[in-house]
Amino acid sequence: MTQARATLRRLLHHRLFMLGCVLFGIILVVAILAPIIAPVDPNKLAMRYKFQPPSAEFIFGTDNFGRSLWSRVVWGAQLSMIIGMSVVAINAVAGTAVGAIAGYFQGLDNGLMRVNDALMAFPAVLLAIGVTSVLGPSVNDVIIALSIVYTPRTARIVRSSVIVLREMEYVQAARAAGAGHWRILRRHILPNAMAPLIVQLSFLFAYAVLTEATLSFLGVGAVPPTPTWGNIMAEGRQYMTDAPWIIAIPGAALMITVLGLNLLGDGLRDVLDPRLRIQA
Repeated sequence: MTQARATLRRLLHHRLFMLGCVLFGIILVVAILAPIIAPVDPNKLAMRYKFQPPSAEFIFGTDNFGRSLWSRVVWGAQLSMIIGMSVVAINAVAGTAVGAIAGYFQGLDNGLMRVNDALMAFPAVLLAIGVTSVLGPSVNDVIIALSIVYTPRTARIVRSSVIVLREMEYVQAARAAGAGHWRILRRHILPNAMAPLIVQLSFLFAYAVLTEATLSFLGVGAVPPTPTWGNIMAEGRQYMTDAPWIIAIPGAALMITVLGLNLLGDGLRDVLDPRLRIQA
């Protein structure tokens, strides 16, 4: 049995990982099928139907403008997935590049890590608020802000792995054989640094979704009436007594997404962490 098949088998037998896949998979499928399962315009106003509780006609009820909460939550799921995946993709490239360069080239390590430390000194939400305040409240600017916030964390994870791997015997042998720095990084170091990076990116997806909802709730994320879970909860907080479903349902969707991603990340860490494999 190859190592890849053995790893896959361990993942499939990891209960928390499978539960995380199911929870996150539900949200992902809903986001992909949004145009089909929620064909009603999420911004369509119908004041005569405002504050309708969940029913057969309105699955999740309606908000203070009579808009279908089902449509708004479903389309909000799609936007959350787009933002999360975009931030993860940017981090996978930028964070890996910065971390690999800092970890491999010792002369550049100190300067890059001091900039890294300066960015990590700020709480994630406060730094994201500062960046979006400068760039402006829009979906693209939120993606840029979250990428700036979380790239230093990814870079530090990759750097730690590269520092260990660059001293391994097979890397020293490749260097003695005349292999160039970039070839060594590409062929010998980065492939072996993927395990902690994959785990980090799974948690990062959850952080990005949660932080985006926080920014939208505070009014510095996507501009209303764009349907995001944070916007929906922000609009519904003043009606919590009369229409609690407006804030409870998107809050539950956010909880399921973050819980699923965290369980998925925990499972990946348990299976891919070599120290845990030795103990098992």
